[in-house]
Amino acid sequence: MNLKISKPICFFDLETTGINISVDRIVEISILKVYPNGNKESKTWLVNPEIPIPIEVSNIHGITNDMIKDEPNFKTIAKDVKSMINNCDLAGFNSNKFDIPLLAEELLRSEIDFTLDNVLTIDVQNIFHKMEQRTLGAAYKFYCGKILENAHSSKIDTLATFEVLESQIKKYSELENNVKFLSDFSKRGKNVDLAGFIKYNNKDIPCFDFGKHKGKTVEYILENEPGYFGWLLNADFPMYTKKVLTNLKLNKLNNKL
Repeated sequence: MNLKISKPICFFDLETTGINISVDRIVEISILKVYPNGNKESKTWLVNPEIPIPIEVSNIHGITNDMIKDEPNFKTIAKDVKSMINNCDLAGFNSNKFDIPLLAEELLRSEIDFTLDNVLTIDVQNIFHKMEQRTLGAAYKFYCGKILENAHSSKIDTLATFEVLESQIKKYSELENNVKFLSDFSKRGKNVDLAGFIKYNNKDIPCFDFGKHKGKTVEYILENEPGYFGWLLNADFPMYTKKVLTNLKLNKLNNKL
């Protein structure tokens, strides 16, 4: 195994009803767990999202409403998913921007806490884009010399992502073979939440990165426009973003005591 790790790392991929982190749902999740000794275990679940899968989305990943109508909903499998990724670092293809935020939403919706504290994340797509500017299929062909058959099957995509990262480590001498370096290298921006609505500025202070308060510190807005916080909690934002905002507000209140 090319990848050097000191604790297990879970490569995972989601197939979903769409790309809106706040409202869309998982229809398939596949996890490949890699241990420091090179051993691997994998698990794939089909999931009933409890909302319709649009036909145009089914045409992409091949999962139809009939295929998942008798499958468990995410809440039913949530504890098993959380158990598999517990105390592991996480990796995927476009995972920092999409898969991890959406997985966080599903876990929080299932009343299971999710945090990235002490978790490193590697986004293989970001490494690929910084190095070659391509897609997963092209990455698989470029790095592994193979054609990606059955793309958009989460199990196939998960295994391909692992193989691509292994090949990236072997190909690029500037990539240090440790999870901390790969996690830092594959990040884009300095998000406070997962979806990137709140980012650290150049002084490492949390700031809003959208809307009328873009660029303003969260602390300043909470202090001078408390109604905005209430609006955010009731608006259509990801649950993890709301959790981060709530924690920032609680920290501010505790610092005043």
